Amino acid sequence: MATSEKASPRDRLLDAAARLSYRDGVSVGIEALCRAAGVSKRSMYQLFDSKDAMLAASLERGAPWYEARFTHPDPESASPRERILYVFERLEQASLDAGYHGCPYLAVLVELKDPEHPAGKVAREVKERLAAAFRAEAGRGGARDPELLARQLLLVFDGASARAGAGVEQLADGLATATATALLDAAGMRRTDPAQGRSGQG
Repeated sequence: MATSEKASPRDRLLDAAARLSYRDGVSVGIEALCRAAGVSKRSMYQLFDSKDAMLAASLERGAPWYEARFTHPDPESASPRERILYVFERLEQASLDAGYHGCPYLAVLVELKDPEHPAGKVAREVKERLAAAFRAEAGRGGARDPELLARQLLLVFDGASARAGAGVEQLADGLATATATALLDAAGMRRTDPAQGRSGQG
């Protein structure tokens, strides 16, 4: 996200935190963040208690956009199976971007070792919401063990995003979606949604 001169100092700092921490990691320095935002350190500390608080606020602000990109555009007509597979299709599309470095929330959890870090707490909540969405869809789709399937799907999602972000795996061939499909089949997920009388993907 490009920093706008018309944006408030707070928004410019949050934009810079999101952009630089994703590209360079959460260890990016305060000086670099303030320089990128065009905001003085004094002003930054008037707006945020610490760099950690600013990073947490940046992650929290970006969560709705991040989650929306994995939400099926027509959820009412899509089956649970289609809604799950859409997540992996979008992941594959995102991985083609030259600036893709993996899931930003997973990256924060990997980098931070302190479970009480405010940014880590935000990242964990986002990942837990994705797991909960997988679990709910698995239940609606008739999976034998929705909890286990949700864990398996999240493992594939995080593993695929991490490997693609590190440049050691290509997702353009549909590998992530194919792997998710195999898990849905093994878990007994219905290909047809009885509530809608239509076929799901697979």
